[in-house]
Amino acid sequence: MSVKHPIISVTGSSGAGTSTVKHTFQQIFRRESVSAATIEGDAFHRYDRSSMKKELEKRSGQGDLTFSHFSYDANLLNELEKCFIDYSESGKCKYRHYVHNEDEALEYGAEPGTFTDWKEFNERSDLLFYEGLHGAVVNEEVNLAKHADLKIGVVPVINLEWIQKIHRDRDSRGYSTEAVTDTILRRMHAYVHCVCPQFTETDINFQRVPVVDTSNPLVARWIPTADESLVVIRFKDPHGIDFPYLVSMIHDSWMSRANSIVIPGGKLDLAMQLILTPLIGRLVNQSRRSM
Repeated sequence: MSVKHPIISVTGSSGAGTSTVKHTFQQIFRRESVSAATIEGDAFHRYDRSSMKKELEKRSGQGDLTFSHFSYDANLLNELEKCFIDYSESGKCKYRHYVHNEDEALEYGAEPGTFTDWKEFNERSDLLFYEGLHGAVVNEEVNLAKHADLKIGVVPVINLEWIQKIHRDRDSRGYSTEAVTDTILRRMHAYVHCVCPQFTETDINFQRVPVVDTSNPLVARWIPTADESLVVIRFKDPHGIDFPYLVSMIHDSWMSRANSIVIPGGKLDLAMQLILTPLIGRLVNQSRRSM
């Protein structure tokens, strides 16, 4: 953690909705004139698309059917931790991009499924913003959680997460339902052992819960909408959180526990704006005063 160079880490698995949360953060950054250096978890994968396919075939041939992008050893976690440490000390760190599609290929000048070259943030920034799979990992080799000043978990209930992933990969990436299902099954071991433990490290968790039937996510014809959902917001440390204010500002919300508030799904962006804006402001003001 660093007063001068704070780090915000948003952690969630594929299909969890971290991109939506990232968009809300970007809105806050623009409105509050916050300069954020942004890095993505995909940039710290160990393998590009072609190499990952070969590694998966190799592992499967060895009887390992659990290796996936969720696995620790499929990612450069030591490099990610070094990035956090370097930024917290100097406001600079090395980063790169993973190129997902043709649009990004035009933007970054690299083939889809590959990485851009590593380079260093040169411009001054108020904070570092991370969004990806492993932003709060604590294991025998790394402790990413201790370097982040604000850690956010995005954790829809598991059936909803699967529905969102199936629809995204099928509609946007052309995968069959069977192929996506195989990926979900292969990732389950690492999801339990590598992803879930991070949500005990996060400061705030946003968990979307559908109020429609998602019993069989493999045949769901559409993703439950925000209006068909509730969101449970859990604070690791509720001290200093003005729950009466939040309940009064977010209609039809209520406290379910001493550290949790439940809101209508359609109010998620409002809730995030109300909760996160002062927290981000506090980090940035502390940073600017320390300079």
